[in-house]
Amino acid sequence: MVLNPSGVQRVRFEGYGPEGAAVLLECRTEDPERLRTVLRQVFRAHGGALGAEGAVSYLFDRVGWMRFAATDPARLAAAAYAAGAERVCGVEPQELEVRTDPEEFEAIRRALMRAGWEPSAAAVSERAAQTLALPAGAALRCRELLEALGQIKGVHQVYSNVSISDPRLAHV
Repeated sequence: MVLNPSGVQRVRFEGYGPEGAAVLLECRTEDPERLRTVLRQVFRAHGGALGAEGAVSYLFDRVGWMRFAATDPARLAAAAYAAGAERVCGVEPQELEVRTDPEEFEAIRRALMRAGWEPSAAAVSERAAQTLALPAGAALRCRELLEALGQIKGVHQVYSNVSISDPRLAHV
């Protein structure tokens, strides 16, 4: 928990969704106990449970990532590795992702921009080390849980290890 001068604290909550799906929440609030109560109610209403600290965070890795148009993959990969990137991989047919150590993210992003590579998206975030595929019914319930959590005042980021392969359900 981090307190800043305005009284807003940065806190993380962890929980489980349908079928044991892992959920990690990054929040900003002036009243963590009130937020915990609201989160507990939303988890229960959607077939999940709020967990204790450390319940699911071990399933996630903090990573830096940047997405680029795959116009010249070999040249981008060379520039990214020269700047210190850990990995360059394809994520969409015409898109590459550069992954970095979170501590080196900003330096690598600046180096790539100086080399003429402008990311379409970039962030430091949590990534599930392993994903959990859910059957359609559970995937729908989990998507509804994640959407409900994302609507709560104070919830800044919602992360999950769920892999939803059905394109009709995947827009979480």
